[in-house]
Amino acid sequence: MSFLDHIARCNNVDLRHFEPWFVGTERAGFIHRDFASVLAAKPDLFTHRKQGWYFAGHLDAPTKRTAAMRSFLLELRAQGHFKGLWREEPYAVTWEFSRPPLMTMERAAVPWFGVRAYGPHMTGYVRKKDGLHIWVPRRSRTKPTFPGELDNTVAGGQPAGIGLLDNLIKECGEEASIPPELARQARAVSYVSYWNQSGAQLKPDIMTCFDLELPEDFTPRANDGEVESFELWPVQRVFETVRDTNAFKYNCNLVLIDFFVRHGLLRADDPDFFAIAAGLRQTQPGFP
Repeated sequence: MSFLDHIARCNNVDLRHFEPWFVGTERAGFIHRDFASVLAAKPDLFTHRKQGWYFAGHLDAPTKRTAAMRSFLLELRAQGHFKGLWREEPYAVTWEFSRPPLMTMERAAVPWFGVRAYGPHMTGYVRKKDGLHIWVPRRSRTKPTFPGELDNTVAGGQPAGIGLLDNLIKECGEEASIPPELARQARAVSYVSYWNQSGAQLKPDIMTCFDLELPEDFTPRANDGEVESFELWPVQRVFETVRDTNAFKYNCNLVLIDFFVRHGLLRADDPDFFAIAAGLRQTQPGFP
């Protein structure tokens, strides 16, 4: 196990099995060949041409597309798709975060359409006399995704209609009982990106990395049931756990590796330094 192994695990896509999906002239995502038959069964919404999938052209406004997509996804849910992961949480469909969304769609469906998802991931750390420490949460063992695994101090997906910082402040309160006035001190410091495939699902995602230096006398507390517990670990223990194990949720490793690079724990003379630094911000050939 190594840092490069975590980067490779997050970037396991084989794009030969996917075709691009367009809304008008803009690429919105990617469709796996094993999911294509689901779209083909709905020709009033999806057409296939020129080695790509196209959303209905007569739906010429984001609100119209959103309504049509929701109806379609509700049909799929009734047929047993999404396996209980439906959240009633709309995500923006946009390849660039700063651009207006082409539509919104249910979070659970996003990876089936290869839509890029975003979200804030924060490392909460404490400076002590013996060095840096990081607050490490363990995910609830009842969560439907990655139960019991270690996580970033605070993290969450990015719903439509809210900014990254405001979303982080909200997640800080919900997940760790960090008050808004303290959470607002978090600083956006970097980002990581990856292309992860799980069967017919694709996550070409971008996570914005935040750092928050917490007071030594502050202890995060689980609030919404998504976190089982928090422990304050010396940074070297976090470093070694990420480097040597799969204890952390797979994409959270990248956020912590980025923290290690920025805080000088991974030195420039490490033989893997340049491969690690480049690997944290992956692109695919022809697909920025």
